[in-house]
Amino acid sequence: MTYSYRSRVAGTQLVALLLAGATPAISQDTTDDVLVLDPITVESAAEELKQAPGASTISSDDIIEQPVSNDVSEIVRKMPGVNLTGNTTTGQRGNNRQIDIRGMGPENTLILIDGRPVLSRNSVKMGRSGERDTRGDSNWVPAEAIDRIEVLRGPAAARYGSGSAGGVVNIITKKTDQPYASVTLYGEMPEHDEEGGTRRANVVFGGPLGELWTYRTILNYAKTDGDDPDINADATPEGESVAAGREGVENKDFSQLFEFHPDDENTWGIELSYSRQGNEYAGDTQFREVLEDLELSDEDGNVVGTESLIGEETNIMRRGVLALTHRGEYAFGDSNSYLQWEHTENERLMEGLAGGGEGVINSPEYGTITLDTVSAKTEWNVYSDLGGVNQTFTFGADYRGEWMDDDISNQMGLVVDVPGSETDPADRDSETNAQLVGLYIEDNILLTDEITLTPGLRADWHSEAGFNLSPSLNAAWQVSPEFSVKAGVSRAFKAPNLYQLNPDYVYYTRGNGCPVDYPNLGAGCHILGNPDLDPETSWNKEIGVNYNNAGGWNAGLTYFHNDYQNRIAASLEPAATVFAGYDENGDPEYTQVFRWENTKEAVIEGIEANLRVPLLDSLTWSTNATMMLNSEDKETGQPLSLVPDYTINTQLDWSVTDSLDLLVSATHYGETPSPEKSVTSGAVIENPESRDPYTLVDLGAVWQVNDVWRVNAGVKNVFDERVFREGTSNNAGANTYNEPGRTFTLGLNATF
Repeated sequence: MTYSYRSRVAGTQLVALLLAGATPAISQDTTDDVLVLDPITVESAAEELKQAPGASTISSDDIIEQPVSNDVSEIVRKMPGVNLTGNTTTGQRGNNRQIDIRGMGPENTLILIDGRPVLSRNSVKMGRSGERDTRGDSNWVPAEAIDRIEVLRGPAAARYGSGSAGGVVNIITKKTDQPYASVTLYGEMPEHDEEGGTRRANVVFGGPLGELWTYRTILNYAKTDGDDPDINADATPEGESVAAGREGVENKDFSQLFEFHPDDENTWGIELSYSRQGNEYAGDTQFREVLEDLELSDEDGNVVGTESLIGEETNIMRRGVLALTHRGEYAFGDSNSYLQWEHTENERLMEGLAGGGEGVINSPEYGTITLDTVSAKTEWNVYSDLGGVNQTFTFGADYRGEWMDDDISNQMGLVVDVPGSETDPADRDSETNAQLVGLYIEDNILLTDEITLTPGLRADWHSEAGFNLSPSLNAAWQVSPEFSVKAGVSRAFKAPNLYQLNPDYVYYTRGNGCPVDYPNLGAGCHILGNPDLDPETSWNKEIGVNYNNAGGWNAGLTYFHNDYQNRIAASLEPAATVFAGYDENGDPEYTQVFRWENTKEAVIEGIEANLRVPLLDSLTWSTNATMMLNSEDKETGQPLSLVPDYTINTQLDWSVTDSLDLLVSATHYGETPSPEKSVTSGAVIENPESRDPYTLVDLGAVWQVNDVWRVNAGVKNVFDERVFREGTSNNAGANTYNEPGRTFTLGLNATF
């Protein structure tokens, strides 16, 4: 937003200006003896960074033209620098794909809803390889309730603190200052019976409540069925177990927002929301090959196989949020503040915690992990012409506290005594917590009419990982009215999560899972959390050029380079080797103790490009591309995540008439390299297989029948380019997920 104003200034506002060190240009109006501010046209640092090379916006119209099945990650993945992948290269939980920005992994993508963090996935235990059995946090808002999605990458995202080293996805919901009601029905029917279909229904309504209040209500129900358990059978090598397809998911969402507008300067809000996500089990495990061998008893005591659970609900995520917000628009600047409580209940059938049975359902009983997160933030932008230079200062402070109660994932015992860890699970405290406090300052400086400079400094203190300092510097040069150059550098960070920090969170491999360089010494290997971890850090750098003319042409090219340090992973070298007793032959046995550790350097670099061409007044061609030049752990030489070497997204948008739009879009994924070593053991993978290139083409039409009714229809994956999962873990190389085949879509919307 660009601010240009001429307004009366109250005495308290002038005091605030002086305390902030700001000196606005002031002139005397002799007609009524009031002070008047001269115009200032400097954006805040946040608004300036939304125009950085690593920034994209998805509008509500984009979502209408390219409807998502259930999760907005489907459309976010079409932005430059974005793909979907798991946390590591293992292939475990391969169909639980989440937003991965610039190859930094989902754990380095911070999801926000209306600028507030969403952290429910942190309630899901992190396996030894770094994977979580989670759908992520991008599916808590129905697509029809979204006004826009802001995607920030690299230096533009680092200002948001822990977890934003890759980028930020800010899902901004619709507000209803005017009377508004929308009812939507949407469905998807796959051509292939073994793939799950989708149906969704929701209402969004709101408007004024008297002169000072407004409200907005969201009600949503959505259901996507799971794939057939044998969907990947034909793609599975002979003699190997069939990997599971995509799980289904059922969403029930409610959100109620009230806003109070006492005057033109202040807006107060209170929001209460509740969501329930339940899965439809597709048979996935961390090690699929053991699924058929396990047995458990049902409620009547009958012994049944784990496969009998396929199609049933085996895990439920419940998320409740209470948020208080304030926005201010003053003569001296603006402010945005919130206080949010997020409560998550992660309820699921109990799973194994050791060896080949890790992550495999082994009980008909449910266990629940709860996570309470309190987030608070206040940010103030103050306009100034300090030193004769127009600028906007930003002052901010935020807080994030996490409290977890988990007596499910910490129940693996130790076969030896380890200092700092309780050997007997019964002696362990189920509650863990951590606090994070951050302060930051930025200054968006208009040095000349052509050059803008934005320095910043952020300081964070984490209760377990200590102090972290994050400087940043972004610059923009408007070379001509049509050509600009922008660059940025920032230090991003991510605090260790509660599982990585907890010395009582234990994984036990009984032998075969020990690192290849440290084989089993008779009593297996333990991997424990580590309370002495440092934050992960990354120096994110980018430089981009952009051409934009009045005729609608737009072209850009950006180079990014991230130096990733202190990445947290389960170590492949033991912290200790402990005597565990004697075997049946009287020979000594030892167990090796490994911990989560900060690893050495990694590097990620690539190129992003975009092009928009107005072919006709009614026909526009848009394309973006991402090329990964490097993604390498310097210690192991392995990639950090499974993303294609390059990705190209292109689309033709044709406004046939004022009421009819047609869209043709295609995404081409280049080869996805396979890791050559196992991330869990360091063993060399035999015959690593890369994912071959493939292309997905979609067609869509939107018909605005009249002022009330809208119909949209389309075909996803027109040419039925199906992609199959060939296994779990590293035996499948990069072939660890499914892409569904041809699917027909139909949506009906009424807006009043």
